Amino acid sequence: MPHLKNLFRGLLALCLLPYAPAAFASAYDAHPKLVVILVIDQFRADYLDRYRADFKGRGFRMFLDRGAYFEDCYYNYANTKTAPGHATLATGAYTDGHGISSNAWWDLSRNQSRPVTAVEDPRYHLVGASGNSAPGASPWNLRASTIGDSLRLGTNGQAKVFSISLKDRAAILPGGFTANAAYWVDSASGAFLSSSYYLSALPDWVTAFNTSGRIAQAKVEANAPDAGSFLSQVGPTPAANSYELDFARALITAEQLGHDPVTDMLLISLSAPDLLGHQVGPDSPEERQMVDSLDQQLDGFFSWLDQNVPGGLANVWLALSADHGVAPVPAQAVSLGLPAATIDLPRFVASLNDAMNAKFSPGEKVKYLLSHQELPYLSLNRPSFEVAGINEQEAEEAVREAAPDALRDQEAKNQGGQDAAAASPASPAAANPGAATAQSPPSQIPPNPAPPVSGAGSSDQTAGPAAGQAPASGANPTVPEPVAPPAPVRAPPPAIILHTYTREQLAAGQMPPSEWGLLLSHSYSPNGGWYVMVIPEAFQMQALRRGTTHFSPWSYDRHVPLGFYGLPFTPGIYHGRVEPVDLAATLASLLGLTQPSAAIGHVLTQAIRIPPPIPEPRPAHRHASSAAGARRKEP
Repeated sequence: MPHLKNLFRGLLALCLLPYAPAAFASAYDAHPKLVVILVIDQFRADYLDRYRADFKGRGFRMFLDRGAYFEDCYYNYANTKTAPGHATLATGAYTDGHGISSNAWWDLSRNQSRPVTAVEDPRYHLVGASGNSAPGASPWNLRASTIGDSLRLGTNGQAKVFSISLKDRAAILPGGFTANAAYWVDSASGAFLSSSYYLSALPDWVTAFNTSGRIAQAKVEANAPDAGSFLSQVGPTPAANSYELDFARALITAEQLGHDPVTDMLLISLSAPDLLGHQVGPDSPEERQMVDSLDQQLDGFFSWLDQNVPGGLANVWLALSADHGVAPVPAQAVSLGLPAATIDLPRFVASLNDAMNAKFSPGEKVKYLLSHQELPYLSLNRPSFEVAGINEQEAEEAVREAAPDALRDQEAKNQGGQDAAAASPASPAAANPGAATAQSPPSQIPPNPAPPVSGAGSSDQTAGPAAGQAPASGANPTVPEPVAPPAPVRAPPPAIILHTYTREQLAAGQMPPSEWGLLLSHSYSPNGGWYVMVIPEAFQMQALRRGTTHFSPWSYDRHVPLGFYGLPFTPGIYHGRVEPVDLAATLASLLGLTQPSAAIGHVLTQAIRIPPPIPEPRPAHRHASSAAGARRKEP
């Protein structure tokens, strides 16, 4: 039976084919064509609950109704800013693992006149930046690999990985070291550019996009004049999200993402909610409109993916999160009774410098703290301390101990100045006690004025009948019309520094054995020289011209969404504490990859679809004739 032997050999050869070295791509069978990771800049998770009734299409509802969505996702570190947040999502590690502590920090070995940014790198130059003198950029400061790096390594470089944002740090850090390219915008012109770390010149499709008239269209959509910075005028509007998503469409089309034999990846950071949120705060109608517009824009983008990726959304996995949350606007928080206050940071630093001079160099004016400070870190001027013969431990401990008293002294001086201004007959406050003055300290946020009471100056809706006037028909003359009581007048809360920690304490892990201690330990970075970490009381921050900010360990800055959509995920709303580091861990597991080098996240197995069990093989049945023969042999 030679023909049976040949048939057997052919079947055996076919069975062995998938394991041959030439069929490397078979390792990615049943994996997606494209993974899209969406990071929304400054997007607190409660937005999706507060405004859920507004969502109509397949935007956010793709995760809330059709995907696996985690309500209780919180960062487990204390330096909640854009650069460390994007690095955390991509690496699956916190600052003590990836090294990115802030958007910028002092490094006197690299620059003695200003802080260096998280991604600047003088070894490279910007590509596509006409007349832009900014230094080049790269992931040089990142100390851990990313999920994109794992994908590139796991496919021997066959997978394509790209990252885009309006901000350089939000494009470079998520893409990691091996990304094919990272793109962000020139703040003045709005044109997308990159770094010579990735490219020697912009691809033709990027140049075509930049010259297509899309920038002018974005300005029209944002109702912005032609003059001025693109980022400042268009950036805080929904038009910026539309602009970024159109660039993502152009990238997917030109680079043929999703057409490869292995999985490709695109990371998109949407910056507009952050640029607006700093100005108006999380509870404003403008921010709600931003969220609603983004919902519609994501609906259109997901529909486009369904039509332009081979196999549609069945071959796409989506992940959603944010780099940080945000605090309420201090004035609004105070009006509700919260102990919100602001810190005049330059005056606070000046007060600390005075304290250091009084301790180490009486009668002198040595600059012991550097300028351009930004909470939660205070950067020390190491050379000044070393000239005085003071080592790091002594210097940091002195600043740590002096910080609370220095702030109290500043508060007392500010209050004294305010009282003197109010008592002066020539002062605007004395002439008009209700008027705000330029001398009012930022830490003293006045409560909202009390509503008018019934009587002169009150509205017709709240005023009762005038004296001698008959009550309205049907009214009970013995029961007065209800009048809202005046709002309580509360003393403005003082700014308070609740905790201080030295860099050496953070480096040594000398933290309380608690969740709080772990949160602080995750915030350590060797970058930044000598520094002290300062944590004001909740709802307190450095003084701003307007709006609000984020930087703290408090829950409103750490609460972000976490959602997944795709075939491996069981749809549902999942409760219980999870962390943003779980995003990279979960995707790596499902893609069959080694997790990023410093990853500490957990695989979210509760949301992974369990495949149906393989049916047990049926028991073999004897041939009927054999059974009959057996019966005939029975005695």
